[in-house]
Amino acid sequence: MAQMNNNYSIVADHLSMHFNMATEKVDSLRDYLTKLTSRKLFYNDFIAVDDISFKVKEGEVFGIVGTNGSGKSTMLKMIAGVLKPTTGSVITNGSIAPLIELGAGFDIQLTGKENIFLNGAIMGYDEDFMNEKYESIVEFSEIGDFLNMPLKNYSSGMVSRIAFAVATSVKPDILLADEILSVGDFLFQQKCENRIKELMADGTTVLIVSHSFDTIEDLCDRVLWIEKGKMVMIGETKEVVEAYRNMNR
Repeated sequence: MAQMNNNYSIVADHLSMHFNMATEKVDSLRDYLTKLTSRKLFYNDFIAVDDISFKVKEGEVFGIVGTNGSGKSTMLKMIAGVLKPTTGSVITNGSIAPLIELGAGFDIQLTGKENIFLNGAIMGYDEDFMNEKYESIVEFSEIGDFLNMPLKNYSSGMVSRIAFAVATSVKPDILLADEILSVGDFLFQQKCENRIKELMADGTTVLIVSHSFDTIEDLCDRVLWIEKGKMVMIGETKEVVEAYRNMNR
C-alpha cells in the first residue's frame, strides 16, 4: 500500500484498470438479457492500464504522453477519483481541479451562465463563492455575448473556455488537464497556458496529458510515456520526448 510523503502531491502505486468487453454484438436490451440469463454473454478482459507506479512532487508539472488508446485518460480518471483502480492505489494530497472530459458536469439544455454555477457546485463551490468569482470567470472565458444561450448551441471550444475558467477560478492544489490546451483558438490556448504557468508559479501541482510536443516541452518538468497500458519510460522531459519522437518516425 502506498504511503503519502508530505513532499508528494500524487503517489500512484501499481495502478491497473481492467474493463470487461463483450465478445459479440448485442442489438437490444432484450437480446442482452436473454444472453445474460442463458450464460451466452462472454467478455474479454481489456487492460487499459497495467501495473504503473509513479510519484509527483508538490509543485511539479508532470506530463503523460502516448499514442491514442494507450491509457493516458484512464490514468487521469483514476487520479481524479472518477474511476476506481482494479488493483493498486492512488493517493492525492490536496484539492483537485479536473479538466478531464470536455463537457463533463455540464447540462446542454441550460445556459452558459447556469452551467457556470452548476459546474462550480459540482466542484464543491457554494453559491456565494460563485457569485464572487462569476465576473472573473466570464471575463476569462470570453463568452459574455453567449451567456444566456443554451449550451447545446456552443462549440466545443466555447465549452472548454467555461470549464477551464471555472476550474482555475481559485488555486487548486492539483490541476489535471487532459488535452485542454488543444481545444479552441490559438490565442485562447496561449491564455490557458499562461494561466497554468501562473498556477505553477504559485505552487500548484499540474498533470498534463497532451499530444503536443511543444506543450509538453514548454511546461513539464518530467514525463511518463505509456503505450497499450504499460509504462515505457519515465524521466526528464527532454529525454522522454526525444525517445517518444523517435518511436513515431
